[in-house]
Amino acid sequence: MLKMSSNSYEVSIPMSKKPNGIPETTSKDLQTLTEGAVLSFHDICYRVKVKTGFLLCRKTIEKEILANIKYVLELLFKLCLFHIKVLLDILAARKDPHGLSGDVLINGAPRPANFKCNSGYVVQDDVVMGTLTVRENLQFSAALRLPTTMTNYEKNERINKVIQELGLDKVADSKVGTQFIRGVSGGERKRTSIAMELITDPSILFLDEPTTGLDSSTANAVLLLLKRMSKQGRTIIFSIHQPRYSIFKLFDSLTLLASGRLMFHGPAQEALGYFEDIGFHCEPYNNPADFFLDIINGDSSAVVLNREDSDDEAKETEEPSKNDTSLIEKLAEFYVNSSFFKETKVELDKFSGEQRRKKLSSYKEITYATSFCHQLKWISKRSFKNLLGNPQASIAQLIVTVFLGLVIGAIFYDLKNDPSGIQNRAGVLFFLTTNQCFSSVSAVELLVVEKKLFIHEYISGYYRVSSYFFGKLLSDLLPMRMLPSIIFTCITYFLLGLKPKVEAFFIMMFTLMMVAYSASSMALAIAAGQSVVSIATLLMTISFVFMMIFSGLLVNLKTIGAWLSWLQYLSIPRYGYAALQHNEFLGQNFCPGLNVTANNTCSYAICTGEEFLTNQGIDISPWGLWKNHVALACMIVIFLTIAYLKLLFLKKFS
Repeated sequence: MLKMSSNSYEVSIPMSKKPNGIPETTSKDLQTLTEGAVLSFHDICYRVKVKTGFLLCRKTIEKEILANIKYVLELLFKLCLFHIKVLLDILAARKDPHGLSGDVLINGAPRPANFKCNSGYVVQDDVVMGTLTVRENLQFSAALRLPTTMTNYEKNERINKVIQELGLDKVADSKVGTQFIRGVSGGERKRTSIAMELITDPSILFLDEPTTGLDSSTANAVLLLLKRMSKQGRTIIFSIHQPRYSIFKLFDSLTLLASGRLMFHGPAQEALGYFEDIGFHCEPYNNPADFFLDIINGDSSAVVLNREDSDDEAKETEEPSKNDTSLIEKLAEFYVNSSFFKETKVELDKFSGEQRRKKLSSYKEITYATSFCHQLKWISKRSFKNLLGNPQASIAQLIVTVFLGLVIGAIFYDLKNDPSGIQNRAGVLFFLTTNQCFSSVSAVELLVVEKKLFIHEYISGYYRVSSYFFGKLLSDLLPMRMLPSIIFTCITYFLLGLKPKVEAFFIMMFTLMMVAYSASSMALAIAAGQSVVSIATLLMTISFVFMMIFSGLLVNLKTIGAWLSWLQYLSIPRYGYAALQHNEFLGQNFCPGLNVTANNTCSYAICTGEEFLTNQGIDISPWGLWKNHVALACMIVIFLTIAYLKLLFLKKFS
């Protein structure tokens, strides 16, 4: 079917004529190929609730998208293109089931519960890891979707077969490509997406506009590939946008939908004659696909002439929208009374009966071919490769960390044990803490950038939510927060001349790591489920600005009113800053040459680290240090739990 859309209507056109160079399928060919699936759908209705108005005046209305759509697709050796994405998603069990009624049958039986895992679905925007090669992407799909009973040799044989079948031999070991990395061409990228789904050898393959972003020549090559695959016994259903005539000729049947109603379904070669019988003539050299779309929209000269002949006595003030609505109703009514509808109804009756009453949930249950540990291993492996293959995000961050550490070391070089040393120490420790927080804002991209990839792979049964979540933490979050903290500590600690004790060095390193993990966990909790990085980044920045106020440097926390002081316990910088001060100031003497135990002439002077900590409201006992780390650990657990739950309950159906 060919999918076409306008502001008013959506049209589905399954088209067909045998193209030049592609032989007709004979009965002998049918016997030599695997029997294809027959997909039928009965009385499909889909309604969505739309909110209108503002705030308290908002109203919820129910809008009908599809109305009583029914027909059968004998999909062996047929390319069927659905213009309406809603219908395509419904057939693939990837649409929100709320508001959906009707039956979708496979060979006369309800779809199995794990149908969306056993079938293939290629999304419109290619969701493959651009930093990996074509072969590595296919290896990931094979490792997680093929059963563990298959040996690695058998999986590699399957991968090589798919690569050869799709003509990806020359680019098999080339990176797919990102916005920073030059990779394969658009057509090869699309074929890679198709190959990811063919790894499981699905009986039915759905594609959402496979020609998006491709030039006409490449689009034609992709469609010829799909045609060849359909001749090998595989069922292929997809949507397309404005096909040229050479693509139009590839289809066997034609279906037209407008405003959710069925206008025509039957052999494509008989469609022009059908519309000519009701007064619509296709002009010479006009693309039939464009002609059918014009009829539905009421824009073609054929429609205008037809109206002039039939509506001479109509009022000139009649609104065009009413004319269009009347035209759609007439076309739908004419089709119901046609021989094509009667033939379709006979075919549908073959699949009706007891099977339609056996309802199976094809939306809730997702089966997995591999265990949690196996999924965790491969997700971690892919994420780590992606990290190494994206130097703009990994190596650049390390370079910035080294540069910033040297700058801070030069500014605060060799801190003295005098009154100025108190201010400088407090300032540099505050900067180290806030720098760890703001540098962790980049963690929001961890889940936002790969949101489409995660949703597609999860629904397709690649892995569990828990496997993906912990795999990303182990391979991406942990090393990218640990390594910068270690480098930053090693550079700044000795340049600043902080407390010359081994345990103090490692406590500072551990504290900076805990602050980075807490801030990153908060970033994940905010970013999980978001579609735009900028929104999550803005929320993170605002949160850290408020947290900085309650960190303990800008305002003495003991002076804050009781009705606001509780906010300090929600501040990540406050715990990190308090721990760093406790670690550095305890046992320090900032009044050289003065015996502070014997001479107490100035009670307002701060000469020891203990006095400074007490003035800041910091407990100088050992628990006063470690309670900050316990608080940070609790925040990490809470934020990661929130992030995981948001991923788990994320709306994964369109």
